[in-house]
Amino acid sequence: MVKNYIVDTTCNNMRVDRWIRNTIGKIPQGLIEKSLRLGKIKVNKKKVKSSHKIQLNDIIDLHDFKFKVRILQKKISFNPSNQIIKANEDLIIDNNENFVVLNKSAGISVQGGTKSKKNLIDIFKKSEIFSDSKPFSVHRLDKETSGVFLMAKNRETAQLLTTLFRLRKVHKTYLAICHGELEKNSGEWIDDLVRYDNGKKIIEKAKTIYKVIDKNSNSSLLEMKPITGRKHQLRKQLFNIGHSIYGDNKYKSFTKNVGANKQLMLHAYEIKFMIKNKKFTYKALLPDYFKKLLKIKRLTYLNLK
Repeated sequence: MVKNYIVDTTCNNMRVDRWIRNTIGKIPQGLIEKSLRLGKIKVNKKKVKSSHKIQLNDIIDLHDFKFKVRILQKKISFNPSNQIIKANEDLIIDNNENFVVLNKSAGISVQGGTKSKKNLIDIFKKSEIFSDSKPFSVHRLDKETSGVFLMAKNRETAQLLTTLFRLRKVHKTYLAICHGELEKNSGEWIDDLVRYDNGKKIIEKAKTIYKVIDKNSNSSLLEMKPITGRKHQLRKQLFNIGHSIYGDNKYKSFTKNVGANKQLMLHAYEIKFMIKNKKFTYKALLPDYFKKLLKIKRLTYLNLK
C-alpha cells in the first residue's frame, strides 16, 4: 500500500526526516534512513536523503504505510549492536549530516573504560545512522547523568565542536534535585576543585551560575549553567555547600537518602551553540524517574517537560 501526502505551506523547506516524525510519529532515525535508502519513502517519486528539504506541493509517497503504523503502536526499541536502547529512554533528538543529538539515559557510558561494558560510541558504531561514517565523541557526560549529548559524524565537525566546547561557546543547562533548602534563590559558585591524577593533586577553578526553580524545607530543584567544564563539577559544588544531589553515592552531604530514587537526579536539560551564524538549541525530555521524585518531594516544574 502506498499513501500520498502533499506538502503544505507549514512544512515548506522542512527536512524530510523531521516531516516524517511530525506526520507519523516518533520513528527511530535508523528506520527512517533505511526506508529512504530502500525507496519506501520517496519525494516526487525519487529517492532522497534524510537531509533533503521538502518544498511546497511536493508529493511524498510512503510505501507499506500499514506496516509502519503497526510498528509505531508497539513499544519501539532501537538495537544497533545487540544492546537494546529503549526509545522512551534514549531518543534521537536530531540527526543531520554532521552530528547526532541524543537524550542519553542514565547508566550508559559515553566511551568505553575499565568498568564500562556498554557505551554509546561502541553501540552506535554499527548502527545505520553511522553506516557511512563513525561516531566521534566531542564532550563528556557522566555515566549516571541523563540528558542531551552530541556525537559528530565526521572528523571536521568533531574538531569544530571540540573547539567550541574548549572556547566555552557551547552553553549547557542542567537540572538537579538536591537535599535541603538553598538559602539564596540565585547566584554563582566559584570553587577550587581538587582531583588526583596518578597520585598528583590538581586544583582547578570551577564556576557555575545557578537558579532555584522551586524549593521547600527538605528539597530543591535547581537550574545550573556551568561556565567551566570540570569533572563532576556540579556534583562537587553542591556537595561543598552541603546540598548533595539525590542519588549521588560518591558526593554525599547526608548519610541517609530516605525517599530518594537510586538514580542520580542530575539531567543535562539543554544545549546551545552556533555554527556559521546559525543557532542550534536542543532540549532533552526529563526521565520518568526524575519527574516522579519531583512529585514525591512536592517540587513544581510547570515550565519543564
